[in-house]
Amino acid sequence: MAHVDRSAADAWIAASVAPTGAIAVAHERPWSTVLRVPTAGGTAWFKACSSVHAFEPRLTADLHARWPDLLPQVLAVDERRAWLLLADAGTRIGDRGNPPGYWIDLLPRYAELQRGESACAADHLAHGVPDLRVVTLPQGYEELFREDLPISSDEARVLRDFAPAFVGLCSELASGGPSDSIQHDDLHMHNVFLRGNDLRILDWGDSSISHPFASLVVTFRFLEERNGLASDDPWFGRIRDAYLEGWGSGLTELFDLAMRVGLFAHAIAELRQRAVLSGPAREQFDLDFGVWLRRATARVDG
Repeated sequence: MAHVDRSAADAWIAASVAPTGAIAVAHERPWSTVLRVPTAGGTAWFKACSSVHAFEPRLTADLHARWPDLLPQVLAVDERRAWLLLADAGTRIGDRGNPPGYWIDLLPRYAELQRGESACAADHLAHGVPDLRVVTLPQGYEELFREDLPISSDEARVLRDFAPAFVGLCSELASGGPSDSIQHDDLHMHNVFLRGNDLRILDWGDSSISHPFASLVVTFRFLEERNGLASDDPWFGRIRDAYLEGWGSGLTELFDLAMRVGLFAHAIAELRQRAVLSGPAREQFDLDFGVWLRRATARVDG
C-alpha cells in the first residue's frame, strides 16, 4: 500500500487548493492511495504513488504541459514524494457503457501525443518510466520463466518453446515503422474521462517506453470482454484505422504484429507490479495476470 502521511498530505493539498470539506480516502491500492478533495470549483484528486509507480506524477505533469487538452489539469506535483493533485476530469466512459465511438474520437489525439513524445523517450527513461522498448523484450520474455507463473505447466512450456520465434517477431517489429514512445498500457474505459465534449486520459502509472501501437492491446480486450464485441466486429477495424490515420498509410500488417507482440509485452510489464505484492494481494493480482498469459499463449500460432 502506498503509505501516506495524512497530516503532511493535507497540508500540501491545502497549499494548492482550498478544501471546502473533509478530505476523504477514495481508494487504497497496493500501487496508490487516492484522496477526494472537495473545493468550491469542484472535486480535486490527490494521488500518492507507490515506489513501482513513482515516475507517474512527473510524467503526468510533463505530458499535461505539452498536451493540456488530453490530460487532466495538474494542480500540483511533488516528485520526491510521488504525489499528484489533479482537477476533476468528469465521468469515466465506462460509466456510459464504453461506447466504441469515443475511441474513434480519442485515439487520433492520443496517437498525436505518442508521435510528439517519441523525441522525449530518452528523457522519460532517465526519469524512471519503465523501459519496454522492442529491443528489450526478448530479455524480458526470458525473465517470465524465472517466475512461478499462474498457468499450467503445459501452458508455460508452450510459452518457453515460443521464445526463439518471439525474438524473430521483435526483430521484425523493430526493423521499421514508428519509434518507441510513451505507451499508456492501461488504456481502457475506466481511465478515459469525459467532461462536456472533452475526453481525457488519466492514470499513466502503467506506462512504458515501448512500441506505440501496443497501446490498443488493453483497449481491445475491454471492448471484447466488457462490451461483448466479437473478434471480427467491424468496430475493431474502424478504431484501428482511426488510430493509424495520422501515422501514415499501409500500416495494418505492422499494427497486427505490434498487437501480437504487445500481448507478451504486457505480460512482461506485469512482472514489475507483481514483484512488490505478496499474500492475498498477489493471489488477486495473479487471477488477471494468468488471463494475460493465456491470451498471449493463444497468439503463439499467429
